[in-house]
Amino acid sequence: MTTLLTLIIFFIYIGLGLPDSSVGASWPAVFADLNIKVGYQSVVTVIISLGTVVASFFSASLIKKLGTPLVTALSTLLTALALLGFSISPSLIWICVCSIPLGFGAGAIDAALNGYVANRYSALKMNLLHCFYGIGVTLTPYVFSLVLKTVSDWRTGFFLLFLIQALITVISFASFPLWKKADQTLPQENQVKDTPLSFKTMVKMPLATNAWLVFFATCALEFVFGTWGCTFLVKQKGLTESQGAFLISFYYVGITLGRILSGVLSKKLNCGKLLTVGYTLAGIGVVLTFLPMPPTYYAIALTLVGLGNGPTFPNLTHATPEVFGKQHSNSIIGMQMTFSNLGILLIPPLSGLLFQEISFNLFPVVALGCFLLMAICTIRYQLLLKSKGKSFFNIN
Repeated sequence: MTTLLTLIIFFIYIGLGLPDSSVGASWPAVFADLNIKVGYQSVVTVIISLGTVVASFFSASLIKKLGTPLVTALSTLLTALALLGFSISPSLIWICVCSIPLGFGAGAIDAALNGYVANRYSALKMNLLHCFYGIGVTLTPYVFSLVLKTVSDWRTGFFLLFLIQALITVISFASFPLWKKADQTLPQENQVKDTPLSFKTMVKMPLATNAWLVFFATCALEFVFGTWGCTFLVKQKGLTESQGAFLISFYYVGITLGRILSGVLSKKLNCGKLLTVGYTLAGIGVVLTFLPMPPTYYAIALTLVGLGNGPTFPNLTHATPEVFGKQHSNSIIGMQMTFSNLGILLIPPLSGLLFQEISFNLFPVVALGCFLLMAICTIRYQLLLKSKGKSFFNIN
């Protein structure tokens, strides 16, 4: 039963990834077809991110009231309906309306499943969970590259994503008995009563607030590449829309592969070592985006950034119960998801305005800024941990 539930949770997390790369991968075709400015992608991103921020902020209360299974199933249903709406969108306004349930659903799924897995599973399974997210975000650009190459209709791409998400929704609702059975067989040491913390309490905890900044920065970096990487390749490097969608899939392949390797290596390397290796690879990838290279060589840079930054989110999330205590982990993780989504809400849209008004040549500069912010915040997080007698290098 537990193994089957684990596989279902992984499958549901594919559904979290599917919509996340859909706007970025489809936007070169969307703005051209609807005859709107390229920077309007920022409007869509802001609306989606606002929904995820709100859902994440209230996630601990929702989970305590409704339970993880129901929150997960209802949220997946919201994202499926949103994708269906995108597939019939006649205008930017309609896309913006559909972005509201997409954001709410994504934020609630993220917080609910991360909290559940962090408290019950190993670092390997946490990384595998986010690996399945990587499968979702990798699949979407591939779907759009095929659709745009064959039928040249971005709406068909969204409809195909809806069909997949609808299947995941059905499985989510059908899995309720498995969640109940898993809770009944949960080991005694993992049966910790959830004690929510208020925002006022958490904001007075330096360790918590710095953790939030790390999540802000890592998601800002991830989504700057995911949101604008394809458009950067098309507008600045001269690739076709289908070529851009295909190349950006290397970025998501890097994220997925990075999480697989991180999960496997977590049995031999601690959290600190995994982060060190990952940040080194991501840094190299970011620097490569500054160099003049043939367009296809940017696949290497994109892969390295994904490979290096991909494991950051799952490893830091998995460390949360050990750092803050399992009884407070849902509250802390909920706020980590909130700040993750704030990073997505603020940085990619502001970057889009910058690119539109000045030049997409600034894409590597923005990427470097996000990386440096992430690295500095992570170092400070580690120093705060050491002052309390803990360390990422002692967390597996």
